[in-house]
Parts: sequence; C-alpha cells; structure tokens
Amino acid sequence: MTRRNGILEVRMHTNGGTLQFDWPVQTAYGHVWSDIGRDPENEVMILTGTGELWQIGNPEVWTTKFIDWPNSRKVEMYHESLRMVENMIHCFDIPTIGVFNGTGSHWQLGTLCDITLCAEDTAFFDAHYLGGVPPGDGIVLTLQKILGTKNAAIHAYTGMNIDAEAALNLGLVSEVLPREQLLPRAWELAEMIMQAPRSVRHLTHSIAAHPWKKALAHDQGLQLTHQLVDMAMDEEGIHERLMKIKERFQRNGR
Repeated sequence: MTRRNGILEVRMHTNGGTLQFDWPVQTAYGHVWSDIGRDPENEVMILTGTGELWQIGNPEVWTTKFIDWPNSRKVEMYHESLRMVENMIHCFDIPTIGVFNGTGSHWQLGTLCDITLCAEDTAFFDAHYLGGVPPGDGIVLTLQKILGTKNAAIHAYTGMNIDAEAALNLGLVSEVLPREQLLPRAWELAEMIMQAPRSVRHLTHSIAAHPWKKALAHDQGLQLTHQLVDMAMDEEGIHERLMKIKERFQRNGR
C-alpha cells in the first residue's frame, strides 16, 4: 500500500509478482477492506494488480474436493466468500478506483469500484460453468447489474471473452488505456476527486455504491449458496474438470 495526501494505492501481489489466489488470500480480502475502511486517513482508494495480469487463479486449491471438506470449513468458506465482495461495498465510505492492469480471476472486485480503468489487452470472462460449477462468487451478479439479464446469461453459460473495447461499450469499465498510462490516470482522477470537500466525497460515494448494496443484499447470498450447495454434492471435483480446460486459462493469463 502507498498513501499520499489521502490517496491510498492498494496493489495486489504475491512476493512482488502477480497475485496468486489461494484460500488465505480470500480470507485476507475481507480483512483488508475492513481495515482500509476504518482508517480515517484513507480518502480515496486505487486498487490494482502487479505486472501484466490482475491475479492468477490457482486450480491446485481444489485438489481436495469440496465434498470432502469438514462442514465447519464449508461454513467458513461461505462467510469468507461473502466478505471478499460485500466488505468492499459495505466497509468503504470513500471513492474507489479499480485499475485492471490485465486479465485475471476475481475481476468483480475491480468492477465494484466507482470508476474502473483497464489495459487495452484485458479480457473478462467467467469460467465457472465451463468448470462445472454454478457461478455464484459475484462475477455473474456484476454482469447482471451492468450488462443486463440476457447478456449476463450468455456469458455465464459460454464463458466467452469480453475484450477491453467491448467492456467499455457495455459499461463494464470507464476507460481503456495503454498499461503504462493506467496508474497515472488513476492518480489524476483521485487528485481531482480530492478537490471536493470530504462530506461531498463520502456522500457521492454512498450514492454511487448504493445500487451495489441493493444487489448484494438481494442476490449475492442466494447465488453463492447455489454455488456452494452444488460443490458440496460434487463427487468428481472441480480440480479434475479445470484440468480438462486448462488451456483456456493459459490463453487468457488465468
């Protein structure tokens, strides 16, 4: 994290490189959003990744089938999955800017920000259904809210790419820029936002985030429960199916 004049830049990473997602990372998300939101010295947040990828999904986290997880851990998984998304909305009273430095998993976090920038070669897609899992982690909820019911459904079923230009036209991102221009532009926007009084910043964010609060309250718990219920009955296991389509992830930097 880097903070200057109230602007906090949060950069996801693993040992200085692209973030490699695992269960400790999922747990950490909820804590990080809560910690950032409680610190009154944070006035605007910029969220980005490291290198040329947003983050990397690791199929190895599914080596142990979910059906074989202890019941207590399954319940923890439910709450941690919710906090990863919900705390980003409910714990922040400050304007947020998501900066996609490239393609990657769990991209719903960047689109939940008030303003979202992305690199020109970024691709967005949801591979849950392709991997034999109902899509309940917040990506399809994001697609439903921004793209609409029909567009969200075809992307959920097919896992087809939304490239950066299409993402801009569909309203999934606010601006598309060369990678080297992303953070300078984010800081430019953050500094512009900081020119308004604190109360104006906070209340404008409240207005901007309110549609997400309603969507999460109405649908996120239900969608996540559908995903986890199916996973808890799945005897084959997610890892085996992901290995069958691993080339898809490799092509898209996942």
